[in-house]
Amino acid sequence: MNSAASTRGAPAVKPIALACAVSLSLFAGAVRAQDDIPSTVVITGSRFPSVESLRPIGATVITQDDIRRAGVNDVNSAIRKVGGVFGRQSLDSSPDFALDLRGFGTNSAQNMVIMVDGVRLNENELANTVLSTIPIDTVERIEITRGGASVLYGEGATGGVIQITTRRAVAAGMHGSVFAEGGSFHEHDVRAQLSQTAGDISADIAVARQGSNNYRRNSDFDQTTASLNLQTRFTGGRAGIHVESARQETRLPGSLTLAQFDADPRQASTPQDFGSLNTDRANVFAEYRLGAVDLAADLSHRERNLRSNYLSFGSANAYDGRQDQFSPRARWLSDVGGMLNELVGGLDVTRWKRKTTASYSNADASQSSKAVYLRDELRFDPAHDGRVALGARHENFDKDVVDAVAHVAPEDRSQSQNAWEAQASYRVHPLVEVFAKAGQSYRVANVDENGYRTSIDILKAQTSHDLEFGTTLRHAPGDDSRTLTARVFRHRLNNEIFFDPTANGGWGANTNLDPTERKGFEIDAEAQLAAGWRAAAHVQHVLARFTDGPNTGRELVLVPKNVVTARLAWAPGNGQSADVGAQWVDSQRYGNDFSNSCGARMPSYTTLDARYAVKFGAWEVAATGLNLADRHYFSNAFGCKSGIYPSDGRQLKLSARYDF
Repeated sequence: MNSAASTRGAPAVKPIALACAVSLSLFAGAVRAQDDIPSTVVITGSRFPSVESLRPIGATVITQDDIRRAGVNDVNSAIRKVGGVFGRQSLDSSPDFALDLRGFGTNSAQNMVIMVDGVRLNENELANTVLSTIPIDTVERIEITRGGASVLYGEGATGGVIQITTRRAVAAGMHGSVFAEGGSFHEHDVRAQLSQTAGDISADIAVARQGSNNYRRNSDFDQTTASLNLQTRFTGGRAGIHVESARQETRLPGSLTLAQFDADPRQASTPQDFGSLNTDRANVFAEYRLGAVDLAADLSHRERNLRSNYLSFGSANAYDGRQDQFSPRARWLSDVGGMLNELVGGLDVTRWKRKTTASYSNADASQSSKAVYLRDELRFDPAHDGRVALGARHENFDKDVVDAVAHVAPEDRSQSQNAWEAQASYRVHPLVEVFAKAGQSYRVANVDENGYRTSIDILKAQTSHDLEFGTTLRHAPGDDSRTLTARVFRHRLNNEIFFDPTANGGWGANTNLDPTERKGFEIDAEAQLAAGWRAAAHVQHVLARFTDGPNTGRELVLVPKNVVTARLAWAPGNGQSADVGAQWVDSQRYGNDFSNSCGARMPSYTTLDARYAVKFGAWEVAATGLNLADRHYFSNAFGCKSGIYPSDGRQLKLSARYDF
């Protein structure tokens, strides 16, 4: 299965990323302090359930209602279409686009952390996180926090963090839903979800079967998923286990030249290639309140088996990986002179291994990491909602690789990195809140990047000095029906880890770049326009360029300067609803245009989606249209006028849901 690594010159390394959906649910009442803080519970930047007053500073929130109203079928689509995050077309026919926070191009997945119920999904390889295996009907909310977040979430969080919170059974008795959809390109999606609560014990089960022939020839996709969550509550806490299994089969259509795309964007250049991905994962979690201290821990395990058959090149590859994580943590909520103080500390221990079986490699690769972090947040001057937070993290990495087939000498290397952050927010006026963030984030090279480099030593760690200022405006005090949030940001990076197509005598290699930066602004707006009408918009403007060395001033590749997303929802309360969304993506440099010398740019494009639904009783039927203007466009291209992966044409779908 294709990956950015292989397309950019790594020796046929073509893995798909894994998405691990494991569970850490919310529990009400666990964060009440001694004052009159409300008990509304949300996930926060502290990796603990908390009250609304300690929500993540400057975060974008996608609710379950937003997801359902937009009619998206998977988490990746919700993040892109509702959250306004730019995504590049996947290379393997799956719906898992390459998400990009703040313009990190082909390495966007390595500069963003994705969490599901408190468990980190990122892998130690060049691949995108697979989110399509997370049952969309179980997602309660998605929180997108842009900007450096390495203190709590570790390496690779310079672009930000996306936290996905799944719903768990709370109401007594049995509840569930059944969903079926069919559409263009033989698209089909059948899902069922069931929850049962009896006393202190609850269970959730979700199964799904998705498939499509997709827009291009030889791009069939078929996936079956199943998940089970069991938990029990007891005095002071809860514990449980979450298991999930997914089986995925895909066809691989390959890339096109611009001439081929113009002639027929639906054609395949590799009509015989195919692959599969099987994942199994389990997470055991426990939470307990001991006096004023909340204790929590997650122990997770994942197995991943990938098979890629590139008959066009006479190559068959197998990747078998496993990852274990252990994350114990503690939080102390206290009253300091009448001010709420939240002190969080914890450990993150991860062990990752992968066995490669291919004609070019028989590598055994492993990485272990151990991290300790501490973060303190103080809420002062409640009348003005004042908050200030400080945090630090130290993390050690041990890397080990043995590969006799590739004639690579065994490597056993260690690295260590530090991160820090300072954040503050203050309501300077009943309608105006300001906030600021500063810090240092980092990432280390993964096994694929270190496996195809020109230097003798492993690649240096990438560090970023992060800075952000923002403000939120409200229509009325305490009224979130009309809000406008604007942020300006800057990330100054040293030793950015990137694939340089001009290195290694023109063959390309992963390397540490000269100093680079990402800077720009973002705007989020929401407004209740009238009874039953709501609008939302997100704007991102980012400049990604070199700031020193022979490439000073040149743009980095596959980064659109501007992305604008807008949605309009209508829900008059009579059982009808409609949702219309549009996204405009600016032009960008082709993927290998490192010298900015290609005589063309990837063209800008606009997509338009819409959904209309009618609900009567427990039933809801809906009609959905994607790319309604049938625009021919592409968001991913790794060569100058070549290496193009076309995006889908117009698709129409009909669906029915029954809730009980």
